[in-house]
Order: sequence, then C-alpha cells, then structure tokens
Amino acid sequence: MLYRLFKYILIGPVLWVFGRPTIEGHRNIPRKGPVILAGNHRAVVDSFFLVLKVRRRITFVAKSEYFTGSGIKGALQRWFFGGAGQVPIDRSGADASRAALDTAVGILKRGGVWAIYPEGTRSPDGRLHKGKTGVIRVALETGVPVIPVVVHGGDAVNPPGTRMWRFSKVHVSVGKPIDFSRYRELRTHQAVVRAATDELMAALCEQSGQEYVDLYGADVKSRDSL
Repeated sequence: MLYRLFKYILIGPVLWVFGRPTIEGHRNIPRKGPVILAGNHRAVVDSFFLVLKVRRRITFVAKSEYFTGSGIKGALQRWFFGGAGQVPIDRSGADASRAALDTAVGILKRGGVWAIYPEGTRSPDGRLHKGKTGVIRVALETGVPVIPVVVHGGDAVNPPGTRMWRFSKVHVSVGKPIDFSRYRELRTHQAVVRAATDELMAALCEQSGQEYVDLYGADVKSRDSL
C-alpha cells in the first residue's frame, strides 16, 4: 500500500512534471518471478524514476542510516524511503557485504525484483565505473538472470551536488536479460566472478553510452576529495 501511495500519489506526479519519463524494453522484464535489475547511477532520482516506470515492485537494499533518524524528520525519512521500495541494511560491520547479499537472496527467493547499482555509489563524474562483484555473486547463487537498466537524464533533473530539481527529459532503457548460468559451476573463483561482472558493465556501458573507467567510483571520489 505504501509503495503504491509513493509511486502514484506522493512522488509520481512530481516526477512526471519534472522528467516527463519514458521507457523502452519494458517487456524484457518478466511479469512474475525473481529478477535482478542492474543499473547505472548518476543521480539520486534514478531510483525514483525506476520505481515509477517499471510496473513491478522494485526493492533496493539501502544503508540503514536512511531508517534510523529520530523525531519527525526521521519518521518522514523512514516513510519516504520505505515507500520508495528500499529496505535497510547495516553496512558498518565486517559482515556488512554478506548481510546485504543475504537480504538480496531473500528478496529473489520470494519471487521479487531486486535492483542494484553495481558501481556501488553514484558516479562522481558522469562516467561508468568498475563494477563491484556482489550482483554477480547473487546471480550465480540464485540462478536469476540480470537485466541491465539505464536511466538517461536523471542527472539533468537532479544535478549532482545540488538539491534543486530542473525540468528535463528522462528515458529508461531496459536491456535484454543476461544469463550468467555458464559461470555457475565456477562461482567460487574470484577471477570468474570478476569476468562476469566486467561483462555486465560492458553491457551497461554500451547501453548507456557512458565513457567507462576501470576504477571504482568510491576511489575516484576519495581521490578527488584530497
């Protein structure tokens, strides 16, 4: 109920006004059954436009800080991010990565749609960065195909570094599912998981038209902040 309220009443009309969003390739997402959506990430609003344009309910794994605030502001923030399809995960401990992956596996075992940004963070410079291997680990563990999704124009509506929104045009592109089952017998080999992750990032690069850089986005952010 909260998800539908968020999608159609709370934020949906605002997104329509600012982004006039369109989508292509929606039929590449099956109507039922577990699905992994792996996307590029250039703006905070990317997730909101995916929620708006994809017909099925999408679930993201989000940092727990979004859900632990106090007072009215904290309650509103929990309501907002919960409505946006995000579930909290504590990323501060040594087992944070495993906990996040276990949460994703649970979503898929229930037949849900799990969405993730393989770069692990928003792009600091508009380019597509090296992907982290978590999405492929989950895909190989569950046997669920990965569908590349690209949001074009989210950064024009919500430019990085500003809270102001601008009128622009957003387009969501849904690629064909990628079957990584051929890697499944070798899923414990890091080199194999890395190769499959690079294959996914190559598909996202071609679909998005972004320049690819073989560096993690978080490392680029750290370097640029020095």
